[in-house]
Amino acid sequence: MNFHDDTFLGEGGFGRVYKGKLQSTGQVVAVKQLDIYGLQGNREFLVEVLMLSLLHHPNLVNLIGYCADGDQRLLVYEFMPLGSLEDHLHDLPQDKEALDWNTRMKIAAGAAKGLEFLHDKAKPPVIYRDFKSSNILLGEGFHPKLSDFGLAKLGPTGDNSHVSTRVMGTYGYCAPEYAMTGQLTVKSDVYGFGVVFLELITGRKAIDTDMPYGQQNLVAWARPLFNDKKRFIKLADPKLKGKFPTRALYQALAVASMCIQQEAASRPPIADVVTALSYLANQAYDPNKNENGGRLIARNDEEGGKFDLEGSEKEDSPSETASNLNRDIDRERVVAEAKMWGENLREKRRQSEQGTSESSGTG
Repeated sequence: MNFHDDTFLGEGGFGRVYKGKLQSTGQVVAVKQLDIYGLQGNREFLVEVLMLSLLHHPNLVNLIGYCADGDQRLLVYEFMPLGSLEDHLHDLPQDKEALDWNTRMKIAAGAAKGLEFLHDKAKPPVIYRDFKSSNILLGEGFHPKLSDFGLAKLGPTGDNSHVSTRVMGTYGYCAPEYAMTGQLTVKSDVYGFGVVFLELITGRKAIDTDMPYGQQNLVAWARPLFNDKKRFIKLADPKLKGKFPTRALYQALAVASMCIQQEAASRPPIADVVTALSYLANQAYDPNKNENGGRLIARNDEEGGKFDLEGSEKEDSPSETASNLNRDIDRERVVAEAKMWGENLREKRRQSEQGTSESSGTG
């Protein structure tokens, strides 16, 4: 296979990635070429082939094929036309529009679902170990998929609470207990997710040496701001230009804060994160409806209808989830509230559908 510079897509620890086309089907693909002198080698190549051959989910990238011939090591994936999440968050050219609030929540919820599959559905569980914005690839409609499984590990089984391994991953995303001890758990992935979610909320890089001292590490910069509710708005990405729902911002910050707790046991399981983010992702924020932070409208994806929650938001939503951020977050309460929102939303849909059917019957 010939690799030309005009088909070059990017480069990582594994090697270079090129855009190609399968002659047999005409399908556009992404081809990873292993750098035999790179940071990752044959072991990571084999792990990625095994993992993606066995694991299939809408939020995991599809492995189409591979080649291991002599020194040549190739991985062939489905092509993700919108590139990585990192490409849409950081160092944007002036002519490129920033992601809006709705898209950011959609990406976060989809990435969390991919992680939930690895942790809770795969048997034995899989620890991703390299959750970062450059490893979240985006398809049409900004549909997110996790990629790069070369560092993935099978999780603990039986009575084991963790897997001991050499510390690998990316600085800024590694959970503190894993970085210090090499003890890996699914909660290590939850920490990495929290960092990426903070990137989505703030627009900042996990590590940015171009920032002033004290602001170079995203988590270290954000944690003090969680202690002062008046400063929450400062955590929102300036590129959003104020076009985000304040209440949803507080909820998103609550989730991020839980995920980056210093102690692994204090972080929520990814299934709880999915519950909360699925609610946030199901809110269609319209910045043009009013001047006080827009309006949240619940989407009914199955029916294509919309239900206005603005009038009942105060009674249906938690009174002050954001106040949890100035102390240890009560995970169970926040998750219960998220579930309550979902139940109220389903009841509103049921009543609306019932009212529509009754009107049709009398018409």
